[in-house]
Parts: sequence; structure tokens; C-alpha cells
Amino acid sequence: MDQFSLHPPLPSALTPAEEIAKLESAVGRLSPVQKMLIGTDGSVTNLLEVVTSGPVEIETLEQRVISADESVAEQLAVDPGEPVNYRVVLLKKAGSREALIYAVSHTPLSRLEAGIREDLTRADIPIGVILKKHNIESRRDITGTAFLPAGQEHCLAFGVFAREIMLSRSYRIIRQGRPLISIRETFPYSSFRDEKRILIQTPSRLHLTLTDLSGSSGRVDGGVGISLDEPNILLEAEKAEELTAAGENAGRALAAAKAVQEQLNLGGAHLTVRSGYRMHAGLGGGTQMGIAAGAALCELYGRPLPVREIARIIHRGGTSGIGTAAFETGGFLIDGGHSFGPGKDKMSFSPSSACGGVPPAPVIVRHEFPQDWKIILALPCVPQGAHGKKEVDIFQKYCPLPAEQVHELCYQILVRMVPSIVEESLDDFGSAVNRIQEIGFKKIEVMLQHPVVHRLMVHMKQAGAACAGLSSFGPAVYAITDCQVRDIEEAARQAMLETGGEVLITRARNEGARMRTA
Repeated sequence: MDQFSLHPPLPSALTPAEEIAKLESAVGRLSPVQKMLIGTDGSVTNLLEVVTSGPVEIETLEQRVISADESVAEQLAVDPGEPVNYRVVLLKKAGSREALIYAVSHTPLSRLEAGIREDLTRADIPIGVILKKHNIESRRDITGTAFLPAGQEHCLAFGVFAREIMLSRSYRIIRQGRPLISIRETFPYSSFRDEKRILIQTPSRLHLTLTDLSGSSGRVDGGVGISLDEPNILLEAEKAEELTAAGENAGRALAAAKAVQEQLNLGGAHLTVRSGYRMHAGLGGGTQMGIAAGAALCELYGRPLPVREIARIIHRGGTSGIGTAAFETGGFLIDGGHSFGPGKDKMSFSPSSACGGVPPAPVIVRHEFPQDWKIILALPCVPQGAHGKKEVDIFQKYCPLPAEQVHELCYQILVRMVPSIVEESLDDFGSAVNRIQEIGFKKIEVMLQHPVVHRLMVHMKQAGAACAGLSSFGPAVYAITDCQVRDIEEAARQAMLETGGEVLITRARNEGARMRTA
């Protein structure tokens, strides 16, 4: 798609107003300042100085001479291979580290006089100032506007989240009828706005196992899990007259925000889900989406609540506390389950969706998960994991479990898994995970899966993974390794040839959800 191209498109047939309207239909309302930055054919530096009420300076991040590829050559009307000055700069508020604009430019050296070339290649001088200094008469032709997900370079420059929405515009500076410079300027959608915005990026989580579904000890549930850096959910929120939501799985965000709104008597907001991942795949998306929506609304109105309280309000965590803890702290997590019996937290074996009012289970172990252990996720295109009534029926059919299975499961967790995390022994950790697939409630969850899930677990281990397991009710399968990542990835793809699916290489996140105010 053009908006994700590294090089600006050729001149657009749309007017600046039409380009802005197209952008707004895709990403939402733009502020007056954003519209000016996108649509101006004048000096952006001067405009920024007016907006920020102070001088603007630039920081050169990268500069070198390159050979023009076909796209750059077409933009500049030069021959492919011609020497071009490539420059990446940050326009910043003078005297601060506040980044305003990220700009990439290409300039053919053959069209530069010696003085202009020296200023362009050796000094941190804005292009508009260079043109003015050398009395260069020119005009700017806007060639296009776009939105794109933030890349690593934008995250470093602006402190934004990965895949946060960025706005950009491309233009050429024309001198004597020929392109002198082609420029692409980019800035966050959250910048230069006239209202407060809350952005939250959540983790996802692996749920390795439930601990005790025998109920023989006076407690029930319990869980073990790992917080993941990717996939994640990115949610934006701003105040509005009504409570509305847009984007993938927006209905879930809206329902959670409504529950929190009613509990605290808060005002309206517009929520936008900018990125997400499959629900009911075993990665805890429902909990992350719901808590993010509730937390964003609370933050907008200055009424922050503890994560566990938001989870209770939106009826999450009634069986496992892993999702709530992943949002709150991240890392390797074990929760202690709920008290069980008459007058206790729970009186029946049931999933979180059927446990309204039951608080999330307390976390009893939290430890950093080794960052050099890679986690390979395989998500086959098969029916969603058990949820709703089907999930309730499974709990009722198979619980309570024999106490001896619970005893071995606790042994695997306490005696093998926890020490292996502390000592970073991947082989011991893998042995515990592999055994857990064969006992307790996890054995039942695995038994009920599509054949591709079983195939994935076998093939990924054969390719070199220390372990492979099913996350929650699946169908997500994970493998953990510190080597042979590509072999394991290819084995997963081969295992899913008949069903289709995706593979993601990720790692643990040893912190919770990230929030920022813009």
C-alpha cells in the first residue's frame, strides 16, 4: 500500500482538503494544527515555531550519499544510480528533547551549489532556513498524505508505542522547474492535539495450566502463566459526549468501559482499538481489552482504580488471576486460586465468564522470565477455543479432578518449574511444561483440541524446542527455546499446511501494560 512506502508517492490528484478528509475517515478527527502541518505548502519550521511559541532546532540522525533507486530517481527526475544526499533529521523544540517532526529527505548532489551542499551535509540547519539563507526561489508541491504504524525509528524518536498511528506528508521542493529535494515528514497522531488522550498498550499472556480443580484443599483454580510482549493490544481514548468505540473487537472494549462508567458515574469517551489479536485463541485478549478500556476511562477522568478492582467490575479473573497480573506487572506468574465451599469465593467449578463478582485470584509468585528464551507462537486457523456455555459445560463435565493428579501438578510447578525459572535452566523448565500437558485439567484441554494442535506440539519439539504446550483452551500453541528458532518456526508452518495459520516469534514481557498521556 502507498501509505507504507518508504518513498513519497508522485503528486496526488487530490486537493489538500481532500487528502485531509481521506485521512480523517481512516484514523479519526484531526486537530487544526495537524491539518496545517499536513496541508501547508510553506515552511514547517516557521509553523512549528508559532505553535510551540519558541525556536525549533534540528538534530541530524543519519546522513550519507546513496545511489538513487528507481523510486527516488522518479521522485527527483534523475537517472537511477545518480548520487543523492540522504538525510534523516528530527525537528525539536529548542533547548529540550521534545521531538516534533521526523523528516527524511533525498537531494540530488548535481543540483546543489557548493554553499548549499555544505550547509545541507555538514550542519544541523532546517531546509527552509538553508533556502532562505541562499536566496533560493522555490515552491513546495505536496505529493501525498498518509498514515502508518510507528516503526522502531519512530518509537525511539517520539517515545510512542510500536504500531501507534503516525501521520505523514510527502512533498517536493521545486526550483527552476526541477525537483531540488523530496521530503517525507512524520509525526504521531497523538501530537499537536487539542484534547487529552490516553494510550494503553497491553501484553498478552500464555496460560500454562490451572492448578487445582479437585477442591479437596478448600481452594480451587490457581494458575501459572507468562506475560508476552507480543501480540498486544493498542487502545486510545479521549473524552466525548457519549461512550463509543471503534476498531477490532470494539464491542468488548465498549462493554467493559460501560461497566466502569456506571460503577464510578463517569462521563463519555471515544475508544479506538488501533491494533489487537484474535479473541478466544488462548492468549487472554478479552481480559487485556477489558482492563485497558476500563483503565483508560478512569485515567481520562482522574479516577484511577487498581487493576484488580477494574477486573472485578468487568467480571474478569474469576477463575485465573494470570491475565490480571499480566496487565499489572508482567513476568512469570503463579496465582493462588480462590477459597472454595459454602460462604467462600466460589462454590462450583466454573470459568471466569460464569463467575461474576468473584475477585481475581491473588498472585503468590512473580519472577522475571529469562529474556533470552524465545517463545514461538503458532495460531492455527481452526475454531476458537472453548468459551461461553461450551466452556462452562466442560468444567461441569470433567470436574472435580482426582486429587493425585493435582498433587503431581503442584510438584511439577513447585519442585521443577519455579527453580528452573530462578536458575534459568531451560531443559528443566521444558521438562515440567511437557509433563504438564499430560496431567490435570491441561490434559483435558489438550484432549479436546483439533488434530493440528497435537501435530504442532510434536513437530515443534522434534525441531528442537525445549517444550511445547497449549495455552489455556487454545488453539494457540507455544514452544520455548534458546536456539534453532527458524527450524521450529518452519516446523510449525509445515504442521499447519492443511489448516493455515500464523507463527509469531516473541518473548516474555517483564512489566505490565504501558500507559501514556498525550
